[in-house]
This record gives sequence, structure tokens and C-alpha cells, in this order.
Amino acid sequence: MRLRIGIVQRYLAREILLAVALVLLALLVLYTSFDFINEVNDVGKNGYRIEQAALYVLLQVPARSYELLPIAALIGTIYALAQLASHSEFTILRVAGLSTGGAVRLVMVPGLLLVAFTFLLGEVITPRIETLTQKLSLKASTSPIARGFRSGLWVKDNTLTAGGQVLVRFVNIGTVGTDNSLHDIKVYEFDSALRLQTIVFAERGKFVAPSAWRLTGVTETRFVNLRGSDAPDEVKVTREPERLWQSELNPQLLAVLTVTPERMAARNLDTYIRHLEDNKQTAERYQIAFWKKIIYPFAVLVMMALALPFAYLHFRSGGISFKIFTGIMLGIGFYLLNNLFSHVGLLNTWPPILSAAMPSLVVLAAALVALRWVERR
Repeated sequence: MRLRIGIVQRYLAREILLAVALVLLALLVLYTSFDFINEVNDVGKNGYRIEQAALYVLLQVPARSYELLPIAALIGTIYALAQLASHSEFTILRVAGLSTGGAVRLVMVPGLLLVAFTFLLGEVITPRIETLTQKLSLKASTSPIARGFRSGLWVKDNTLTAGGQVLVRFVNIGTVGTDNSLHDIKVYEFDSALRLQTIVFAERGKFVAPSAWRLTGVTETRFVNLRGSDAPDEVKVTREPERLWQSELNPQLLAVLTVTPERMAARNLDTYIRHLEDNKQTAERYQIAFWKKIIYPFAVLVMMALALPFAYLHFRSGGISFKIFTGIMLGIGFYLLNNLFSHVGLLNTWPPILSAAMPSLVVLAAALVALRWVERR
């Protein structure tokens, strides 16, 4: 019996993985074509060439694969199981004693392999390639900068002085170079009573240590307040060719501002969330993205569980086509639901883990109800 189960397991896993791979390839071709058409519209602007557009689109493939894997798992599993059902192979397995729970376990084995692959895409491959993609995009457009707003990037950075005083700093970075250098840096320092203490301007900054930047072309304007009033008593301006600036900011944190949270690794999101919390800033968007990175790979298992009831359904004609069409509709519904709950959860201040898990929980509930229904038929 073990040998037979092993043979069935290997056969089913091969059929499902092959079907998922083919569906994923088809979806990638479709989405990549649309992405390329969108990039072609920008060819010729600011020196952007067709080969650079093609390379940019190719670098987007891992991120697209990560987004489409749950949908591909659903459609591919439906197709593989529908083929078994149309050839009466699944019926023979049921007659031989395969229970619904046993069928779930058989399907979950290839599902776990897909979960591991999804984790690899989301945590290792996509974040690294996304950073490379951003640099390529900047170089291709002959623009050495990345901007958050028209006035540049804005970051809050609290720090402690040697005397233990807390300084509240707001950092404005005009431009970020492709080599992670900073340009047109302005640092506004406030005391604990939010009185402006100093304004530091630097032409350029280069990261040199775990918590330090080497600033060049520095101009410091210091507001001296001797009486403790709001108006300063004296203004001092000093200029230095170079200065070492201590800060919690680093290239990894700044990269968060130019890369969408959904395409970052969970560890980088966690680091930036703690930075925002330490600076008393809202982090709900990044917390939702963090929990989605943890939960999303397991959506593959949920979608495959949703596909299993289709093996129990029989149609006289056009059965496989109808099942695949239904799978496509369900996949699109999950994709829309996943994006919808992220925004709804953010607007309604739901717990981040609930906002991230709700789409998978809804689909899981639907899968359990469907499995229960086909079992009782």
C-alpha cells in the first residue's frame, strides 16, 4: 500500500507541478507583453532605448511570478485534477479507498514545494532584482536621482546628543544617486520642545560606516537661544569642507522609499518598521506589507485546496474548459480581494495581520465548504 501511495503521490505531484509551470508561463507571457507595451511608450524619452526597456521588463519577471503563483497554482491544479477526472483516474482512486482527507494530503505535497519556491522568490530573488531594476531605471533615463516628492525625500531621524538630550531631526534629501550617494542634503534639528536648533546643508553625502555619512560642502546655521524663548538670540553660520554625520539612516532604509513595500524582503520591512516606531511615525502600511510577505506564500496551499473540489465534479461536455474558466475567475477574484483588503484595512485601521490574512481566510473557508459539500454528495 505504501508503494502504491508513493506512486500515486509522485504521479499527481508531477502532473500538478507541470500544469502549474505551464499556466505560470502563459500568464507571464501575457503580463510581460503588456509591461513591454507600456515601456515602449517611454522609449525615446530622456535617452531611454528599446533594449533597456526589454531588459527592464525581463527583470520584472521574478516579481510577476511571485504575484501570479497563487493564481497559477489554482488554475494548474484544476487542470491537472480535471484531466484525471476526465480519464476516470480520480474515480478509480476514490474506489480504491482514497478519502477526501487523503486527496488533500496528496495535493499538499506539491503545494509545499510551491510554497518554498514562493518564499524564495519573495525573500531572496525579487528584493535583490528590484534594487537592480531601480538602478537600471535611473541610469536608463539619464537621471541620477530618485525622488519621493518634488522637494526630494523626507525622513524623520531622532538621535541622542552626548549630553543625553533628544534631538528631533527631519532630513530632506534632494536626490539619491545610483551609487547610494546623497545630494542636496538638508538636516533640520529641533530640541525636545520642538524649537529649531540648527540647519545643516551638505552638497553630497557618502555612507562610510554602520551609522555614519561623510558629508562634503557643509554649511551649518545654528540658532543660539540663551533666554529659552522662541526667538533666537544669535545666529551662527559655519562652513566646513567635510564632516562626519552620525545617523540611523543607511542605504537599506533609504531604499525602502524608492522600492514598493510589496516587493521588499520581510527582514527589510521589519527593520524599517522598527525605525518608524522608534521615531513615533505610523507604520501600518509597512506592517500590512510585512504580514502579507509572511502569509502570501501559504495562499498557494489555500488555492490548491480550493481547486480540489473540481476533481469531484463531472460534466457531460466541455467539463475541463468550464473548470478552467471558473478557476480563472476565482483567481482574479482572489487577486482583487488581496489588493482590496490591504487598502480597506489601512483606511479602517484594522490589525495589520488581519488585513493581510483576510483574503486567504475567505478563500480557505470557501475551500472547506466546497470540500465538505462534495464529500457529502
